[in-house]
Amino acid sequence: MVERTFLRVVMKAIAVLLLLLLGCEATHARSPTEGSPAPPVEAKLLDGSPFGPADYAGKVLVLNFWATWCAPCRAEMPALEAFYAKHRAEGLELIAISMDEPKEEAKVREVMRAYTFRAALGKDAKVKGYGRVWRLPLTFVIDRRGVLRKDGWYGDPGLDAALLEKTVTPLLSP
Repeated sequence: MVERTFLRVVMKAIAVLLLLLLGCEATHARSPTEGSPAPPVEAKLLDGSPFGPADYAGKVLVLNFWATWCAPCRAEMPALEAFYAKHRAEGLELIAISMDEPKEEAKVREVMRAYTFRAALGKDAKVKGYGRVWRLPLTFVIDRRGVLRKDGWYGDPGLDAALLEKTVTPLLSP
């Protein structure tokens, strides 16, 4: 009797784990793959203006998900700013989507005062085609033709100047 009960508990635990694994895979499977058309990005920016495909058509887009409480996110933002300042005239667009809770909007605005690239709150963004954002920082790079060239789900999640130069700069060439 004890063995049957134990066996049932083990079987239920295995079933739950399989469902969780399949659920995670299904969630991740909805994210785009490198070399395929990137899903559209739409948002209401912190300044209240809209941001959508027309704003980055024909440009290279760096889409960065971050949060004020995420130390690695905050650490990479100066590199993003320097890269953006250096290359925006070459057709670079950068938008940072804050995954902070809506009640933290003032903190997001305070942090973003130090940067010139565009930003929005996650609650004001339509980015469902990029999968469920559960890891931060998370960055995607989309080329001038709208094709995903860096899928943030794979590889080193952090960015620095060298990685930006290696990954994004070649895409800026006409």
